[in-house]
Amino acid sequence: MSYGPRMSMAPRTTSHGAHNQRAPPPQENDAFMTLPDAEIAGCITDIGIGFTVADLQKPNPQIIQKVFEWLAELLMNTTREVVAPAMRAAAEDLCGEGAERLFTSDTRDLMAFFVILKKLLRECGIYDFTFADLYKPTHHRLVKIFSHMINFIRFRESQTAVIDEHFNKAERTKLRIEQLYNDKEAKEMQLAELQRNRTATERLMQEKKKRNDELKDRLLELKRGQEAVMEKLERAKAEQARLKEMLQQKVENKENVQREIIKLKPYTQQSPTALEDSLRDLNDRLSADKSQIDTLDRRARALQTSTDSFGIVITDVTSCTRLLTDVQADLAKEEEELAKASRHRDALADRSNNVRDVERQERLLQKQLSNVNARTEKLRTKGNEEAERAHLRMEELRDTHAKLAEERGEKGREMERRRVRIEQTEKKMAELKDNIENEVHAAHDEYLKMESHIKLYITEMEQSI
Repeated sequence: MSYGPRMSMAPRTTSHGAHNQRAPPPQENDAFMTLPDAEIAGCITDIGIGFTVADLQKPNPQIIQKVFEWLAELLMNTTREVVAPAMRAAAEDLCGEGAERLFTSDTRDLMAFFVILKKLLRECGIYDFTFADLYKPTHHRLVKIFSHMINFIRFRESQTAVIDEHFNKAERTKLRIEQLYNDKEAKEMQLAELQRNRTATERLMQEKKKRNDELKDRLLELKRGQEAVMEKLERAKAEQARLKEMLQQKVENKENVQREIIKLKPYTQQSPTALEDSLRDLNDRLSADKSQIDTLDRRARALQTSTDSFGIVITDVTSCTRLLTDVQADLAKEEEELAKASRHRDALADRSNNVRDVERQERLLQKQLSNVNARTEKLRTKGNEEAERAHLRMEELRDTHAKLAEERGEKGREMERRRVRIEQTEKKMAELKDNIENEVHAAHDEYLKMESHIKLYITEMEQSI
């Protein structure tokens, strides 16, 4: 951001900043921190801004502000887009709708930039930074400020391993927090499920308790009915035994009477009067015996009816006994379910305590996460910027590589042409050599012929002499 100077605001803001400036700590001799002008200019050029020694010796406020802006963005990830919305919202909170008229965007952004830059330079060891360093920069002040900032950047780059270590710790902490958050959600779902199960179990327990009470009342009523039926059955059994004994006695009496009749039969042939008398006696006895037998038959039928009713009652009592056994089994199951419900209630209480502990740990971890996220965001932004610069550098290297590859291809083709030319030249040289050797051989032959001719001529001359 190029902050245009507002001279009407500069003196008043400077005096205000001077009043709020804290007393700087005692400055030691920082000559060893000061870097040469050429090194400062080279470092600023390396970060992406064209900067020369002349710009440092004769500073221009706009160029210096641009350098400060670039350094703030590099070190603190602060740009106009980051600062402007917050400052505009603060101005609107203070002045309402007339904020843009009272505090222009340049003034707001300049104030925010000055505060951020002052905070950055305090971390770099510069405690006396003022507006004059932005509007009227001097060579001595700029050398001091830039030297401290460059040394700070170098120190930070030397601590990259520590920063990476803390970043990895932050990532592990983030993963742990996400895992705990997922565990918490799972526990909450499990807790909700347990609560739903608890509500359903309590409703079922109430229904079963009500049914249990009804079964208990029914069981007591059946027990009382069983006792009454057992008493009635005992009385019926006693009456049946008594009637059986009476029947046996009557049968014996009948047999005795029949024996007596057989014994008295001879006497019936004696006199009619006596026979009539004995007949009347026997008729009377017979009628009495018949009436007694009828009475005994009626009692036997009554006893048989009572026996049948007793059998039905015994069947009912057996079914009631089975029902009581089933009720006892249901009661045992109800007791087991009550015990399970109590155990579930205890487990639910333990889970609730665990959930509260997890929530407390989550709050602590959320606080740590917010701090770690802030640091991580700064480191991530720096990593993105470095990746962007590396990407740009890689693009430049790719362009250079493409140019070199093209040049190498041109050179290869040139070398291929030269190699063809050399091969053609070598062929010509070989042919020329063969021709020369042939000519040498021919000249040698001619020489031998001439020598033989000369010798022959000399011989002939000597002979002729």
